[in-house]
Amino acid sequence: MSKKTVTVQQIGSPIRRPADQRATLVGLGLNKMNRTRTLEDTPAVRGMIRKVSHLVRVVDEN
Repeated sequence: MSKKTVTVQQIGSPIRRPADQRATLVGLGLNKMNRTRTLEDTPAVRGMIRKVSHLVRVVDEN
């Protein structure tokens, strides 16, 4: 049984954003434009994506 994953891509810059949004991006493993990460699909990760939804895009959900 494989774990569910979600792939996110950073599409917005953290410049002039609150520190907590910057920290959330780093927590997701994103810190440069157009970088993508495949993460385990958990409620915590979904909440982090929702918090910075204006800076990231969900590319793929498996």
